[in-house]
Amino acid sequence: MNRTFLRLQFRIPEEHQEAVIARLTDFGFYGFEQEDDTVAAWTEADPFSRQSQTDFDRWLEAESLCTLIGRETHAERNWNEEWEQSIRPQTVGKFYIHPAWADEPNPQGTIPLVIDPKMSFGTGYHETTRLLLHMLPSFVKPGDRVLDMGSGTGILAIAALKLGAAHAVCVDVDAWCFDNAGENARRNGVEDVMDIRIGSAEQMGADEKFDIVLANINRNVLLDLAGELGGMTKPGGCLLISGIVRDDEQSVLSHPDYSQLSIEDTKAENEWYAIGLRKPEQNL
Repeated sequence: MNRTFLRLQFRIPEEHQEAVIARLTDFGFYGFEQEDDTVAAWTEADPFSRQSQTDFDRWLEAESLCTLIGRETHAERNWNEEWEQSIRPQTVGKFYIHPAWADEPNPQGTIPLVIDPKMSFGTGYHETTRLLLHMLPSFVKPGDRVLDMGSGTGILAIAALKLGAAHAVCVDVDAWCFDNAGENARRNGVEDVMDIRIGSAEQMGADEKFDIVLANINRNVLLDLAGELGGMTKPGGCLLISGIVRDDEQSVLSHPDYSQLSIEDTKAENEWYAIGLRKPEQNL
């Protein structure tokens, strides 16, 4: 059965949009359109009404920077048609990202990533994804095992595999991602070395450890899963996190499970931050 998606439109001063978008991700919104002083936010209608509506209404009533000016529902097929019209090839660092229907040649010296987003997060257009794509080449080594927590389209895991990682595990709570990430893995020729699971940290075995752990998720989930993310990182391995805005950087890094890791790299775009952390060779 086709799902229904909710599109809310807000009026937000441009200088505050990234901070408000970061807060909207806490309520389950994961697709955004920005134009001048308006922001449209997308989420799946049924989970939002059951899980987040009450808290969202309270927040919106108290939030002086954000005014709700429109509300629409869209059938699943309409969303996909809109994506196909709007997604265009782009170069992000070493990677050339394009949908399967694009026929432009890859720029010389780039690594192609064929990504059809459908309803999954991770097109390479959002800052949080771009930041980790820029960061990955400095961390991924041939033979690495990679975990992508909150994988969406699978773009980050696929990028890591194309950089030489030996195996990747993708985990996402959205069942839609199972099919979408699987399709993208096949388009990129990495389906035999990419494992896709539906759920969260509970899908991981107690003994599973990774050289690289990726988490492009919102602040609340980064805090909730801090222990699990650190625990699944091998001693000497790296944890790359994104989805953090400027005002939240220190509150995330001060969490006990992150504060024991060393900062290897930070990248920023607009209000968004990504941080590369390394776990000590021996557990503290």
